[in-house]
Amino acid sequence: MAEVTASLSIGQVAERTGLSVHALRFYEHEGLFVNPVRRGPGGRRVYGEDDVDWLTVCIILRASGMPLPALRRYADLVRQGVGNEEERLTLLREHQAYVTTQIGKLTECLDLIRFKVGVYEDILDPDGVGEHQCHAPVAPAGEERSSMASAG
Repeated sequence: MAEVTASLSIGQVAERTGLSVHALRFYEHEGLFVNPVRRGPGGRRVYGEDDVDWLTVCIILRASGMPLPALRRYADLVRQGVGNEEERLTLLREHQAYVTTQIGKLTECLDLIRFKVGVYEDILDPDGVGEHQCHAPVAPAGEERSSMASAG
């Protein structure tokens, strides 16, 4: 028995993915879809569940900071099929390292923000009625804690 693929309009896919209609057209133009976007009898774009699933992957990779050329390369590799898994793995490992570095940098930022929130909570609640703690953040390499903690 043949598998039935749902036919979704560009508006339905936009609603389901959170991408705009313009972004969907852009993704198609940039070659980011694994399968060619089908056209209905009237020439309108028709998508299937597999397209929505692939777009979800693209959205997550873009949100994590993957540049369009890397995403396009990944889509090309997936489109080619079996035989290039090592290259896909290398591409994804490189991106994983980038994301891990970004998480570390954001953690440092969050430490500073938490510290500053504690400082202002202490200023605004000198009697300590609220239960908050003000701990100095760990200074990034090359910076002194005192300059980081006292600025603004």
